[in-house]
Amino acid sequence: MAAQNPIVLIPARLAATRLPDKPLADIHGAPMIVHVWRRAIEARCGPVVVAAGDPAIAEAVERAGGRAILTGAQHPSGTDRIFEALGKADPAGAHDVIVNLQGDLPAIDPADVRAVLSPLADPAVDIATLVAECREDYERREPSVVKCVTAFAPGRRVARALYVSRAPVPTGDGPLYHHVGIYAFRRAALARFVALPPSALETRERLEQLRALEAGMRIDAALIDKVPFGVDTPADLDRARALLAPRREDSP
Repeated sequence: MAAQNPIVLIPARLAATRLPDKPLADIHGAPMIVHVWRRAIEARCGPVVVAAGDPAIAEAVERAGGRAILTGAQHPSGTDRIFEALGKADPAGAHDVIVNLQGDLPAIDPADVRAVLSPLADPAVDIATLVAECREDYERREPSVVKCVTAFAPGRRVARALYVSRAPVPTGDGPLYHHVGIYAFRRAALARFVALPPSALETRERLEQLRALEAGMRIDAALIDKVPFGVDTPADLDRARALLAPRREDSP
């Protein structure tokens, strides 16, 4: 297949109930959204653009030297937001793969951003995503942890995603996989996805991915070693600041 030409889009908005103004939260002198932008640049997948739902986010990114595109404020999801931004960032359609990177992952390993592209080596795949094996018992039980039903062949790190659920599925012996909400869409798949109405299972489970699966779109998942740390609460923000604390050289 032809070489991929990805673009990374990071949707961000200020409206958050548990951590107001989350994208602008200061982490060692830089807003959180700028840390995410930096990790995406380090991934070296392609150009990086922040799809900003608020002028303050766009201004913060641009002050750091990044590119931001202001989008409408009332998009129902980050996917809809990046679709609007894509049309403004690349109206000629030069980029055939769109990475949708969450704006609350300031410590994400750039290798994980690159990993989401690997399932698209198969031309039959419409959408790629990431999973990591559930290591803790709470991950298996907690409804906020989305599980991806998939099975990896021995020695393989890419497999087809058959379903996603808040329930601990599948049953029986074997690993469960924690779904990581980072996606790589083929451009046509993204356009098709945002044009679809919400589906029955999507509404029931409150999981956007099911809209694509119910429409017959193929999602494959790449296996990564651990779930990237996301920021949703003030306690998470404190942990992010600890993780990203500047390293001090040992004294001579």
